[in-house]
Formats: sequence, structure tokens, C-alpha cells
Amino acid sequence: MSGLIAATTSASDKRRALRAGLTSGTIQRMPGAFNPLTAKLIQEIGFEGVYVSGAVVSADLALPDIGLTTLTEVAGRAQQIARVTDLPVLVDADTGFGEPMNAARTVTVMEDAGLAALHLEDQINPKRCGHLDGKAVVPTDEMVRRLHAAVSARRDPDFVVCARTDAAGIEGIDAAIERAKAYADAGADLIFTEALHTEADFEKFRAAVDIPLLANMTEFGKSKLIPAQTLESIGFNAVIYPVSTLRLAMFAAEAGLREIAETGTQAGLLDKMQHRSRLYELIDYEKYNEFDSGIFNFTIEGRQS
Repeated sequence: MSGLIAATTSASDKRRALRAGLTSGTIQRMPGAFNPLTAKLIQEIGFEGVYVSGAVVSADLALPDIGLTTLTEVAGRAQQIARVTDLPVLVDADTGFGEPMNAARTVTVMEDAGLAALHLEDQINPKRCGHLDGKAVVPTDEMVRRLHAAVSARRDPDFVVCARTDAAGIEGIDAAIERAKAYADAGADLIFTEALHTEADFEKFRAAVDIPLLANMTEFGKSKLIPAQTLESIGFNAVIYPVSTLRLAMFAAEAGLREIAETGTQAGLLDKMQHRSRLYELIDYEKYNEFDSGIFNFTIEGRQS
């Protein structure tokens, strides 16, 4: 039964693995998983971690990323994803879903859900997508209170609290760097620098901040798509690809549905579909069958047939 239904690696081991990865000198690549099955694929291909994007959780519910989702919805999806993978999972916790006390509760809920890390951002509540215009950030001291609450609520000292700043696109990079330093002093383990534009921006941030840094390589946003190897050479410790898998899947699904609508059949799409045998391989179908047979293939001593 080992490894079926749920991954065998404990939440505490995943958290320790993430902390070790962030100080290893090797960049931790964390693609976004829009469902648990995608998380299994991310692990099989050899990435170092899994990301759960708030924008993706919103989009999956056909909602915009403007703070409409709740702690329960995000934690529920994140728990489903963390359950099936041995990799550490980082979840987007927006602004902490309310005031500093809400941020504290968010940490405890995400810990209980088996997550390795969360990030909190310094936007006002409700937030906006980080690569869109019209964002606003709270004063630095308010975000510091948010972080203090989150860090003080942590029961597992290995649980990673990441602070995201959206200030670069509003107040400029220098102001974002000053915020990042204040957030590190408040107890953040990792800094997420949102919506930087160029490699030079990333280099400037790295030179100014002492603790691990995370880069966001989302498509169609403000940032140039910089390869992981380049980010690693700059000195960044982690990179997320938050919406990539959802965008790939939705593009393929839309194209396929349009062809079915036009032709009345999916016959021309079979070479673009994951085969049933590959799906069964990914979900360990054969092992479940073996386990099921082992459970029911027995007789009770002394029972007459």
C-alpha cells in the first residue's frame, strides 16, 4: 500500500527538503499544478517542488484573481495536491485572507493541510493579479504586522513563510528592496519579488537582499522569461511557473472542443490526447489492482464455502 492513495513523505520532511533546497545553490524549480494529477507529473519529470497558484485556483472556479476565493477553497485544493506528491508544495495565500489575525490562522490551516510553504503579499485586500496594473500596496509596517502574525502562528519551525512584495511596479525597485529587507527582519524565510522586468532588475534585487529569493516566470506578464539556469547564476534560489500547466491544458482543450464541434468526432485528435495506458501508469492503476486483489483474495479460517 506504500505510496498509493497518498505520498509517503511526511509534511515535516518536505519542509526540511525545501529549506535544504533553498540553501543548496541549485535553483528550486516549482511549476504550478492545477490539480493533483499534474503534481504527480511534475514529480515524475524531476522538478524540485510544486506550486499552487491563487490565480489558478480562481481560474479553475471561473473567477478572476481579485481575492474572491476563500481560505477554505485554497487550502482544500492545496491539500489535495500536497497529498499526492513527495515534493514540497508552496501555496499562494494572497494577503492572508484578511487582517493579521487571519494571516496567522492561514498559516495553521496550511500547516495542517500538509503544505511546506506559503507566501503572503503586501497588496491591499482584496488583491489584484501581480502582473496587472491597478495594484496598491499596504504601508510597510502593516505588512510587517501581517508577517509577524504569520511567523508567530507557525508550529513547525521548518514551515517556510515567504513574503511577496508587489511594490516594484508601484513604488519602484529601490522601495521594493527596502520592503524586502524589512520583511526579512520580520521573520520571512524567503522573498518573492513580483513583476520585475529585466535580468538587471533581478541582479539588483539579489545584490541588495541577504535571504533566499524567489522569481516568478509567468507568461504574458511584466517579466522577461529568464531561463532557470540564468536565474540560478544570478543567485535566485527558487522559481515558479504558476499558470503554465493550466494554460497548456486549456489551449489544448479549447482546440480539441472546437474540432469536435466542427467535425462531429474526436477521431483526428487521438494523437494529441494522453492515452489511457499513460494515465493508468501515472496513477499507478496496476498497483491499486494488486492491492485490491490482495485484500479480497483470502478466506476466513473455518468458514464453509
